[in-house]
Amino acid sequence: MSAPGKLFVIAAPSGAGKTTLVKALVQRNPRLRFSISYTTRQPRETEEHGRDYFFVDRDQFLDLKEQGELLESAVVFDNHYGTSRSQVDAHLASGDNVILEIDWQGAQQVRQSMPECVTIFVLPPSVPELEKRLRGRQTDSDPVIARRLADALGDMSHWDEFDYIIINESKDEAVNELEAILAGEGEPNDIRAPNLRARVKKILV
Repeated sequence: MSAPGKLFVIAAPSGAGKTTLVKALVQRNPRLRFSISYTTRQPRETEEHGRDYFFVDRDQFLDLKEQGELLESAVVFDNHYGTSRSQVDAHLASGDNVILEIDWQGAQQVRQSMPECVTIFVLPPSVPELEKRLRGRQTDSDPVIARRLADALGDMSHWDEFDYIIINESKDEAVNELEAILAGEGEPNDIRAPNLRARVKKILV
């Protein structure tokens, strides 16, 4: 019987690039399982049900929550998001490592349910760069971008709750750092590292 896998929780403010990093990480590591979240938001043009998210309506989502099927759930930009507990448990029992891509609220809930999980927070290299990335999507109006930026700054204040920090300046470098953390070699990105803490505080000034 294989040893159980490990659960890695990755969170970030909107626009920090965590989805891109997670997809690249999973491509490099075929045995790494990406947990697909439930959401009540409408799919974007490039998204598919069962590949990017399980798209459900509000009543279906609340039923899943009531049945205890959600490991964590949160409301983000007026939409519900949640992680399938049974999906995560099945992957871990098979000996596979699992990645959860969620927000800081969800990370808090997962830590309470599964304190052995490893938590990682992704930050942009600066606040102006974060705004540039949000505008670069060309999917949101100015008021929506302003709201996303304000919410992102609030999210970033929770960085100190995580085990590791990734500053996403270069995609390849950030993915390499994530791989090192998964391999148990993430000391430079450990939240307690003085150099890292100094860099984070400069970003948040």
